[in-house]
Amino acid sequence: MNSSSAVEDGILYLRLSGDLIGSPDSQQILQIVNEYLGEAIRFCAIDLSAVRFINSTGIGVLVSVLTKFRNQGGELVLIKPSEQLQKLLLITKLNAIFTIAADEASAAEHLKAAN
Repeated sequence: MNSSSAVEDGILYLRLSGDLIGSPDSQQILQIVNEYLGEAIRFCAIDLSAVRFINSTGIGVLVSVLTKFRNQGGELVLIKPSEQLQKLLLITKLNAIFTIAADEASAAEHLKAAN
């Protein structure tokens, strides 16, 4: 898995690609999130459009990141998850706790409204 991160207008954007299936990828994502939370970033948007496959460990990472931001009074938005991931979120009923956006602009709009 590959990842990149950037902060724009107080929002952490994580862009993931490849397969999100566990260590060391999970640890890398959590480390990035912890660094930005230490800098008082409260909002995050994770671009999943290039993620091919995700397993239960990957889902666990997404839930952990969501929890970390919400514990800081913030919010997380998933951007354009694949059809496979959308089905997985529906089956696990996690679609009820994650906000899903079609693109970065929609994600930013939602996060700014949550502020």
